[in-house]
Amino acid sequence: MLIKPPPRLRKLPLNTLAPNILTICALCSGLTAIRFAIAGQWKFAVAAIAVAALFDMLDGRVARLLKGASRFGAELDSLSDFLCFGVAPVMVLYFWTLRDLGNGNPGWLVVLAFATCTALRLARFNTALEDTEKPVWTGSFFTGIPSPAGAGLALLFMILSLEVDSALFRSPFLNAIWALGIGFLMISKVPTYSFKRVRVKREAVLPVLLGVGVLAALLMNEPWYTLAALEIAYIISIPFSLRAHERFKRGDAEAASANAPAPAPGDAPRDAAAAPAAKDDEPPARQLH
Repeated sequence: MLIKPPPRLRKLPLNTLAPNILTICALCSGLTAIRFAIAGQWKFAVAAIAVAALFDMLDGRVARLLKGASRFGAELDSLSDFLCFGVAPVMVLYFWTLRDLGNGNPGWLVVLAFATCTALRLARFNTALEDTEKPVWTGSFFTGIPSPAGAGLALLFMILSLEVDSALFRSPFLNAIWALGIGFLMISKVPTYSFKRVRVKREAVLPVLLGVGVLAALLMNEPWYTLAALEIAYIISIPFSLRAHERFKRGDAEAASANAPAPAPGDAPRDAAAAPAAKDDEPPARQLH
């Protein structure tokens, strides 16, 4: 006789599926970017990667909001990130300019290097989540450039070329060096800002909302200039994140030294007595001749 499982085990609540649905949408958008690149539709290819980044930004927040986070969702998100931000952008670059890099197809080596850097960055990020002993302030920083930002930065010259017809922006050598540099920054230990914990003061709510409205209007009217400006602003923010990270580390070091236990009262006399004893054991200088 078969025993039917209770209804609650046969049905999943919507809050469990919603984040995974967004992740699947991001995955499909990243794959579609490659299709657009094969067809030479560069604007649609860049837009598809931007849409994938938007879905990736939303799925984690929706999971936390609806309390639908799961191990399955985390694994699916990592696989989607690798495809959308480690494979799709550099494949778009390959079809756009990297395949013209030279004989022997060195442009494909750039594709492999960038994708490998993204995989290593995601693996390091996933394992770092298990470390619960880090200071609270470290949650305000990423180690290296996150993969969505890396994907956008890798396409910077392509985005600029959509508005400015310049042979420099289409240079396969320039784009190869740039993509390799971004890949290195993704796996580096350079601290970059994480905007997940940004808090807005009450008196700043209206200016922030106004700024979001202006940004949305700019994205609608001048999307490529606006995306390029946002990416350049992100690059400019990296030295400031370095300074802020060092300031926090210095504060922790000073607090640790201030809270260090003082030496026991008997330690100093014993050390002081030990020093003369050591000298007495040494032979006189004249006996060394």
